[in-house]
Amino acid sequence: MTLSDYWLVVGSPHNWRTAFEHKNIWGLKQTQRHLWERLNEGDVLFFYVTSPVSGIIGHGIVRTKFHQDQPLWPQEIKEKKVIWPLRFEFNVERCLPLNKWQAFKITSGELFPRGGFQALDHGIARQLISKFTSLPKEYRVETPTPISLTETPSIYLGEPQQVEQALPSHDELKHRLVEIGQLQGYLADEEYVFDIGKLDVVWRRVVHSVPTYAFEIQVGGDVYHALAKLKHAFDLWNSHIFLVAPQADHGKVENLLSGTFHEISSRIKFIELEKVEELYRRKKAYLDFEEELGI
Repeated sequence: MTLSDYWLVVGSPHNWRTAFEHKNIWGLKQTQRHLWERLNEGDVLFFYVTSPVSGIIGHGIVRTKFHQDQPLWPQEIKEKKVIWPLRFEFNVERCLPLNKWQAFKITSGELFPRGGFQALDHGIARQLISKFTSLPKEYRVETPTPISLTETPSIYLGEPQQVEQALPSHDELKHRLVEIGQLQGYLADEEYVFDIGKLDVVWRRVVHSVPTYAFEIQVGGDVYHALAKLKHAFDLWNSHIFLVAPQADHGKVENLLSGTFHEISSRIKFIELEKVEELYRRKKAYLDFEEELGI
């Protein structure tokens, strides 16, 4: 296991408001690719707002990285081109409310924000987190980490029942994956068109964004073709990729991943057909329980 790195992310007040409005997305230019490639999921980010704030207003954790080929930011939309194609999503751990940015920002003489996006010394990073922890609670906005795709909060479920069921159809699985994506706050679409065909289901963070998650479903279909589409989605956007198929196809998939598609062998996830419905029930039960508690 590698240790997380720490990064100072510098932007104007307007750009930070835009980032938060677009569900926590930031982007880097092609000239910063060497930094983006060093960035890993789980790394810690510090949100530095330039003048007139001139300080850190929060921190968070990198959730996923992706390539963008569509304009997202207002400047990109205005100029009709992608300026910051190297994107990443992040979870907010702590962040000051907008009206407290100026008064309660965190500063340090050891920061050099002119670098725009830069690695931080671990000692300095821990000091900054300590300063946020010591702020009065009423001056912090703390955002819990979203439920991950693989989380299974079984505490809210009864004992599983051993019921013999027919395998779900391709369309049923697509509908369920869309519903699961919507439960997690994504824009979920079926039959997402891209340059080599259609992906069965994708989840996107915002309207003008590429797929963060891409799914192909195989119910007795062409596994090779499905893997080819998922590989292309990964190459284009750095998407999280998933193949949904019967357990009987697992060996065939492993063979292809050890040969033709070895480049994505460590990135793709295999989900058994039956697990999709179970995942939906668990997600729904978890969110229903939260709603019951008013959380």
